[in-house]
Amino acid sequence: MNTILSSSITPAPQSGEPHSIQPGYYQAMERLITVVQELSLARDLPTIMTIVKHAARELTKSDGASFVLRDQDQCFYADEDSIAPLWKGQRFPIEICLGGWTMIHRQPAIISDIYGDERVPYAAYQPTFVKSLAMVPIRTLDPIGAIGIYWAILHQPTAEEVKLLQALADTTAVAMENVQVYSELEQRVRHRTSQLQTLNQQLAEEIEERRKAEAEVRQLSLTDELTGLLNRRGFFVLAEQQLKLARRLHTSCWIIFIDVDGLKTVNDTLGHDQGDALIQAMAQVLKQTFRESDIVARLGGDEFVIFAPNCINYCENIESRLKSEIDQFNQNSPFSFQLSMSVGSINFNPSYHTRLEELVNQADELMYTQKRLKRNQKFLC
Repeated sequence: MNTILSSSITPAPQSGEPHSIQPGYYQAMERLITVVQELSLARDLPTIMTIVKHAARELTKSDGASFVLRDQDQCFYADEDSIAPLWKGQRFPIEICLGGWTMIHRQPAIISDIYGDERVPYAAYQPTFVKSLAMVPIRTLDPIGAIGIYWAILHQPTAEEVKLLQALADTTAVAMENVQVYSELEQRVRHRTSQLQTLNQQLAEEIEERRKAEAEVRQLSLTDELTGLLNRRGFFVLAEQQLKLARRLHTSCWIIFIDVDGLKTVNDTLGHDQGDALIQAMAQVLKQTFRESDIVARLGGDEFVIFAPNCINYCENIESRLKSEIDQFNQNSPFSFQLSMSVGSINFNPSYHTRLEELVNQADELMYTQKRLKRNQKFLC
């Protein structure tokens, strides 16, 4: 940029006479420096065009300025700042447009009288106020546009005016290239951000699917498929926690072991489907009998176990309640079998550190004691 400004303030003398710098030129140079700073902050083409069109008029004291972009084989008059409308929004073939001539020849066009220069397309200029003009290419090596300034009176554009305008055009080229780079960088950032968002979304979905799968696996690993109750693993996982809590709070709890009577007979005589129905019916009775806070599980086969925490009088009549539920089921049963069970229950003393497995085994032994008594009574009968 320093090179551009240096060339702008040292125009070559004409006709062998020393060149005198016109008044106000240094103020215009100071203004140009400000414009350069403004353009360095521009992040889009409309902002650049707004800065440039106003600056072009201000620096040259002209009556109009236009911002022309090259659009393949056409000149597009993208913006203007003028005392009267010029050609904003219009396109002209590059070979008949003065802006096109400037871009093709990569040099300024300086015209003091538009009616005396064969390069001027009269049909386009006749409806306008323009009498004189100067137009410079935006980037001389490979022009991407042009900046034109116009006067409503006959005016000979000075070397200083052309130099200022070319310096503005060169700075504009840099600003436009910066915008393109900035735009491409933003596009890459947006594209990368979009990719990351997609990946994050996919990762979140995968995590959610994995969480659901893990939850399903945990559910399957803790739940009995036939009854929907906890299985052996699920019972010991949850009951161990409740047992520790009972020890810490010194609260009473019960462990109840239940064996379904006659499952083998039902399987052998009625079939395994009826045997499964028998197990499901017992599970339903247990769900209706015990509290939601009680841990009810099927250990396997015809064996069920219940951990009833925080109860003192709760389990005193539990066997009678179970018998009542079973009697009610048998009265209304749609099945060929009758529900019957053997029960063993043990009260946990929090003062002792008996392991849960030992408590279950004790309740199991009590259940078998009851089952043997029932068999003996049946035999004696």
